[in-house]
Amino acid sequence: MTAESQSSNAYGSDVYSGDAYGSAYEHPSARTAHRRRRARRAAVASLLAAAGLAVTLGQPVQAAARPVDAASGASTLPSGAATLPSGDEARQRSRLELLAKDMVAAGAPGVIVRVNNGRGRPVEITEQAPWAAKEQRLRADDGFRVGSNTKTMMAVLVLQLVADGRLALTDPVEKWLPGQVPDGGAITLRMLLNHTSGLADYTADPALTPAILGKDQRPWTSEQLLAVGVKHDPLFPPGTSWAYSNTNYAAVGAVLEKATGRSLASLVRDRIARPLGLKHTYYATDSTLRGPHARGYEPDAAHMPPGVPAELREYAGPNRAGHVEVTDNNPSWGGAAGAVVSTARDWDRFYAALMSGRLLPAAQLAQLRTTVPVIPDLPDGPGYGLGIMTTTSPCGTVWTHDGGIPGYLSVNITDSTGSRTATVVVTTEAFAEYPEAFPAKLTEASRALVSGAMCAMFDKQAPTSTSIQAPIPAPLAAPLSAPLAAPIAGAAPAASIPRPSRAG
Repeated sequence: MTAESQSSNAYGSDVYSGDAYGSAYEHPSARTAHRRRRARRAAVASLLAAAGLAVTLGQPVQAAARPVDAASGASTLPSGAATLPSGDEARQRSRLELLAKDMVAAGAPGVIVRVNNGRGRPVEITEQAPWAAKEQRLRADDGFRVGSNTKTMMAVLVLQLVADGRLALTDPVEKWLPGQVPDGGAITLRMLLNHTSGLADYTADPALTPAILGKDQRPWTSEQLLAVGVKHDPLFPPGTSWAYSNTNYAAVGAVLEKATGRSLASLVRDRIARPLGLKHTYYATDSTLRGPHARGYEPDAAHMPPGVPAELREYAGPNRAGHVEVTDNNPSWGGAAGAVVSTARDWDRFYAALMSGRLLPAAQLAQLRTTVPVIPDLPDGPGYGLGIMTTTSPCGTVWTHDGGIPGYLSVNITDSTGSRTATVVVTTEAFAEYPEAFPAKLTEASRALVSGAMCAMFDKQAPTSTSIQAPIPAPLAAPLSAPLAAPIAGAAPAASIPRPSRAG
């Protein structure tokens, strides 16, 4: 029995206990594909904004993995944002309502905002374009596809099994998936979880285009998605650099299924959703959305900006006022990188349980928070842990992930204790994938809205400076103007790091 499994038993939580719930490259044809929506790399690009950093991704970073002080996040409130007087919730709500209206006026079909400052009743806001409101009245507790926020749940599942002694973060992938991953003996589970494996992103492969657009509704398995990703040359030797890749989480999904003999849907249900009472959270295995849910849209081909590549302009789905409704398109191509459905309220509860230690014992929570740098030249800047990211904004230090999948763009934010949370959902996402093709006002309104929600979480007013930009949730993959990769200290530098596809 490992030390980690011993701490699990000593912790004695029936929430994460396995016993309680059963055991469980740059190819010429892919250059354009690099620009399409994929399961998530927006995690990083968008979160630079949260940190208020205008930097170029892709330059070397010399920094090793670093543990983060769990106590620092909630109390660190940098200067630059004005603290609102106690009891000024009405002003805060009014400000958020205006920002949500600005987002819709800029072109978003709908917006959900939920902010919990840990002191009173959470602020919940919805806003819709008139045409979208005729189709459906959006509610604050509607379900939505969370995209790459799924990765946080996958990391929790792995760490629960580590606590149970059934997996180890040092396990080579080859142990669980023999012969399926090139150089799998040198790639560990930790490298998959924190994106230091070097595996190329399967969402950049043109074979995924029909599924992403909703034209191919067949189901994808974790092993099938993994096989697509490993067809391509690795980005760098394992452990030497950092690059966001959804293939990492396709491999994580396959390992979870192999180690437990259970489906990802049942693991999410029995180890996370049921124990926490997340009644509207589940891992989607087909196009069906359960219960009340937000409808997702993308511009139709006639209204898609000309800057969007021709082969990615036409989504499948019913026409709606210059848009295509993509709600019922099958998300299984997102797999372990992006297939979960949830609500803003459920995610609040999930983050609270995660950050307070209810889902994981202290040893595993510390591993989740141990990060590698993701910003060039800023080794002490934003970092990616195991399925979650941290950054310091002008209003406070946050832990966060964002997610995008056609029709849904979301960012979920919490402090280090889980007592303060914020969620922003936009019911379209192509604009975040191709920001240069869409009107700048959409990007500006998105940044302002997420900045406002994040600062409201800390009872602060977002700075008005345009240099302070909040996370822009990106599609299950968002294009970046430069490679999203950072060398790890002490490792031989990779000679060349091609641009990974998207953020998952």
